Amino acid sequence: VQLQASGGGLVQAGGYLRLSCQASGLTFDSYVMGWFRRAPGKEREFVAAITWRGDNTVYADSGKGRFTISRDNAKNAVYLQMNSLKPEDTAVYYCTASRRTTTYRRANTYDYWGQGTLVTVSS
Repeated sequence: VQLQASGGGLVQAGGYLRLSCQASGLTFDSYVMGWFRRAPGKEREFVAAITWRGDNTVYADSGKGRFTISRDNAKNAVYLQMNSLKPEDTAVYYCTASRRTTTYRRANTYDYWGQGTLVTVSS
């Protein structure tokens, strides 16, 4: 299984980025997909998750109203649209997949992790 995240970069506060994650080696439409992040010196934290049909999404409070998770099962891809970015959003963002989780915010319920993509938001 491979989860290839991309789309990170340097952006000014108030700007936007769209992260993508291309999955391979799994039956994509059977997996809950999630995004987590790890900021410098901090613990990994949940960002967002989307159920296998895309009919339910969950967000951390930090991203509500600014971030949107979506998926395209035909392309085996999941996306994270991030608007109104803040310096505190600076982190490495990880794409992750789970076959069974219903506790979307818990990292240890996910089966596969990508390598991460760095997002840097300047003030």
